[in-house]
Amino acid sequence: MLVDLAAAADPVTARRAQVVCVRLRASPLPGVLECIPAFVTVCVHYDPLVLAGEDGRVRLEAWIAAALAAPDDALAPVRGREVTLRVRYGGEDGPDLESVATALGITAEAVVGLHSGASYTVGAVGFSPGFPYLLGLPPQLTLPRRATPRASVPAGSVAIAAGQAGIYPQATPGGWHLLGRTDAVLFAPDRDPPALLAVGDRVRFVPETGGSA
Repeated sequence: MLVDLAAAADPVTARRAQVVCVRLRASPLPGVLECIPAFVTVCVHYDPLVLAGEDGRVRLEAWIAAALAAPDDALAPVRGREVTLRVRYGGEDGPDLESVATALGITAEAVVGLHSGASYTVGAVGFSPGFPYLLGLPPQLTLPRRATPRASVPAGSVAIAAGQAGIYPQATPGGWHLLGRTDAVLFAPDRDPPALLAVGDRVRFVPETGGSA
């Protein structure tokens, strides 16, 4: 069951989605398997053999409605971790840095300063296993996706597009602008948990000395 909280993404709605999931997990309903927050939605996975028929749906909807009914002042912040990632900006690791700077009318050094000077919050994880969608990109760095996506983006690529930042955990196709690369392993199936970043975590990027920018 997908619960829509708003029409557009913003930090307040993303925080509300996180808190709603915290509430739901605190009062588990038999048959519910998982609650996943995203920018503007909460996705509830449930077993239809346990929550069967109209009665099961009514109980599920009432359980979710109770979590949504708490007043806004009860939306205490979700305490995510602070994660710092070192990034090599520009050159082969960030092939779009110069073109991004040109498109924005600023220097590559200014792009790096803006990007690394911001504090980001993981608003959602998806697209590929462990891919974090990061809220907090400075508005000066807003650009649409690349006109032509790449067939393969290297793992660890730090990228921006459409007002968001992100990191590619695996080598996959992608249309975001690549500013740099980190050696951090974003997803490892044999790790617990497999994904390095979770919704609510706070992320900072630190330029590696000697980088291309």
